Amino acid sequence: MRIDGVFRFFIERRVAAARNETRGGVLHVLLKRMRGRDQGCTARSRRGACCSVLAIVIAGASTPVYAQAISPLTPLASPPWNAETVFESVPYAKWWSRYPGEKIDPEDQPVLTRQWPGYEAHGIRNGAWMYYPSLSAGALFDSNVFATDSDRKSDIAAVLNPSLRVTSLSERNPVTFDAYVKSRQYGHYSSLDQTDASLRAKGRIDIAHDSAILYNFQAAYLHEAIGSLSSPLGAAEPTPYAYTHENVTYWHQFKRLSVSFGIRNDNYDFGSTRAQNGSTINQDSRDGSIYAAHGRVDYAVGANLGLFTAFEGNVRDLKGSPSGSLSSKGYRSLTGINFNLTHLIGGEIGAGYTSQRFDDPAIGTVSGPAFRALLTWSPTRKIDVKLKAEEIATEAVETVASGVRAQSVMLGLDYELRRNVVLSTIAGYENDKFFGQERTDKVYSATASLQYLLNRYSSIALNYKYVNRNSNVPTAVYDKHEIGLDVTAHF
Repeated sequence: MRIDGVFRFFIERRVAAARNETRGGVLHVLLKRMRGRDQGCTARSRRGACCSVLAIVIAGASTPVYAQAISPLTPLASPPWNAETVFESVPYAKWWSRYPGEKIDPEDQPVLTRQWPGYEAHGIRNGAWMYYPSLSAGALFDSNVFATDSDRKSDIAAVLNPSLRVTSLSERNPVTFDAYVKSRQYGHYSSLDQTDASLRAKGRIDIAHDSAILYNFQAAYLHEAIGSLSSPLGAAEPTPYAYTHENVTYWHQFKRLSVSFGIRNDNYDFGSTRAQNGSTINQDSRDGSIYAAHGRVDYAVGANLGLFTAFEGNVRDLKGSPSGSLSSKGYRSLTGINFNLTHLIGGEIGAGYTSQRFDDPAIGTVSGPAFRALLTWSPTRKIDVKLKAEEIATEAVETVASGVRAQSVMLGLDYELRRNVVLSTIAGYENDKFFGQERTDKVYSATASLQYLLNRYSSIALNYKYVNRNSNVPTAVYDKHEIGLDVTAHF
C-alpha cells in the first residue's frame, strides 16, 4: 500500500479506499440484522476489512493537505459511516440491488479496492482483539522541495513508517485503535525533515438493531506541506501543528430511509515556520477551534435510484491577530440523486448552496451555488473510469480567512493488470478565485501508482505525482515532480 506521507494527493485516495472498505466490514453484522438481508456486502466486507488494514494503519486519519481546494476522487463510502462526512458520495441504490445472501465476487468489486483471496493481511489474534502491525521503508525524490518558481532545489528523502491497528472482534459496540509514526529525512536539506504521529479511536455504540452512535476521536502532531493551500506563502519549512478531532453522530435506519445528525470539533495549535528569506513566520493566529453540526437523510427509491440531502453548519473560533480576525460562521447544503443507468455506468448528481460569513469586513461573505457530478464507467471488469466535476464556494482552508470559489474536473483510471498488480492514475484541473485578496490560481495535477502485492505479508508501490500551479501572485507559482518507491511488510 501507499506509505510515504508526501504524496498526500494520492494517499488520501488510497486511505479513503481503505477506510471505506473497512467501514463495510464493521457494518456487515449490523446491516444484516437490521434489514434481514446481506445486500451484497458479505464477501466484500469480510475481504475488504482484511485487505484494507494496511492502508488504514499507515495513513490513519490525519487532516489531508492539498494544492487544490477540492479533494481528489475517492471510492464510495458505506452507510452509516458516511454520516460523519455528510458530503461524501454514497451508493445508496446499490445497497438495494442485491438479493438476500448474494455475495459479490472479487471481479465485480471496484478495481481499486478489490482483494483476491491469498493477499489479505493476516493479523495477530489475542482473545477478542486483532492486531495488525506493519512497517514500511522507502525513498522519495522531489524535484522542487521548496515549491518555488525560481532557484529550484531537488532532494531525496528516506521514509520510514511503523504503524499498528488494533480492532475488537465483538459484533456489538466494535472499536478500532489506529496509531502510526511517519518519519521523512532528507539527504541534503535537513530543515525539511519531519515526523508525524497520530493516535485514533473509532467505533460504534449499538442502541438497537437499527440505530447506533458513531464516534471518532483523534490526537495528532502533523505538518503542512510547503506549497499547499494552507502553507504560508514563502515558507521554507513544513508548518507543524497539533491537532485533535472529536465527532459524535447518531444514526437511525427506517427500512429504506436513514437519517443522522451529529456534532464535530477540531482543535488546532500551530507552531512557527521559517521563511525563504530566513525570517520566522508566526502561525499563532491560526490557533483555535472549529465547531460544526451536521445532518444527512438518505432514501433508496429502488435498485437503481437513491436520494440524499445533507447539511452542515460551522462556527470557526480562531485566535486571529489585532489587525485581522480569522473567525467566521457558515453552512453548506447539498441535495441530489444516486443512480445506475446500466450495469456498467453509475453516478451521482447533487446541487446546493454554500455561505461563509467572515468577521473580517475585508472579506465579508463568500457564498454561491455548489454543484457536484460523479460518474463511474466500467467497460470491462478490469477497468474503472471515473469522472468528477465540482464547483464550490468555500474557504481555502479552515484556519485561514480567505474565501475561494473553486471549479474542478478530474478524470481517473484504475486498471487491474493482474490480480495482484493495479495501475491507478488521476488527471485534474482546478480554477480557484480568491476573496479578500486579488488572486486567481489554475492548478494542473496528475498522479500515477503501480501497486504490486507480493503476498499477504509484503507489497511494493511505485508512485508519481505532478503539480503545476499558475497564479497571478508570483510567490504562489510553482510546479514539481515527486517519485516514490515503498516496500511494506505487514502481518
